[in-house]
Amino acid sequence: MATMTLARRRVPALPFVGALSNWSTGKTLIAPAVIYAIIVTQLPFVVTVWYSLLRWNLLRPDNVQFAGLDNYLFVITADPVFFPALINTLILTVGSVVAALVFGMLFAELVNHRYPGRGVVRTMFITPFLIMPVVSALTWKNMMLNPVFGVVDYLMQLVGLPAVDWLAQFPLVAIAGIVVWRWAPFMMLILLAGMQSLSDEIREAARMDGISGIQEFRFIVLPHLSRFIQLGSLLGSVYIVQEFDSIYMTTQGGPGTSSTNLPFLIYQVAFAKKDVGEASAVGVMVVILTIIATRYLLRILSRLSEEA
Repeated sequence: MATMTLARRRVPALPFVGALSNWSTGKTLIAPAVIYAIIVTQLPFVVTVWYSLLRWNLLRPDNVQFAGLDNYLFVITADPVFFPALINTLILTVGSVVAALVFGMLFAELVNHRYPGRGVVRTMFITPFLIMPVVSALTWKNMMLNPVFGVVDYLMQLVGLPAVDWLAQFPLVAIAGIVVWRWAPFMMLILLAGMQSLSDEIREAARMDGISGIQEFRFIVLPHLSRFIQLGSLLGSVYIVQEFDSIYMTTQGGPGTSSTNLPFLIYQVAFAKKDVGEASAVGVMVVILTIIATRYLLRILSRLSEEA
């Protein structure tokens, strides 16, 4: 009986055994999601890297050879469009993100206050972000920026300014305007969430101390929104650097290469030249440059937020 009693006693589990069991269970539960994410995101990138090492033109599908780094060297040294497209990408991305943040800040401050019809105004501000990029590009091309019957030139002529063919004379500015019009509501939503997380008591106490509206925004609202500005800048840069629809539907990268960015250059190399290897090399370089630029941007924003 004594032996049976001892056998029935439970041996207490060690603490690290339970933690190890929970860790293993957690890994098992998230493993399908991790595997799916790797297959969907990383596997195509690995295939693109492999394609970039090949000399492969679809006009000669039977002549596929291993080229090593020749595609990268050609893009950097011999391609006359790569560096202009890189500069256009930087100008379009940085200018659009900064302008979208500025307008998003103004819109967020406007709809953050209570007044009759605020819900209607907020809905009108959000609407551009919900429109398909192709539709918005065609709308701006045919209705807003048309040099003959466009709304923008009509308003300019009302105040005595000459009509301007924006897509021909200032194509990058016109595309940046379309991008900002579409992405400013996104920035507004992020910044509005930050403003609404700021306690009204803090702002009321500051007003009672006699500070002006500009001082309130500079020393209270703006430092509080630093993390939200970082988030908006990061997401905006990642998405705007991939801008393709507006360029394809309005200028086709022209006149010449004045509005060609890196994603549109990849399209031209892949579908016009039929060069899969060179297009893949440009795509890999875009990914690497985007990662470097994003890390650099985050460092700058972190320093600015610390100084603020």
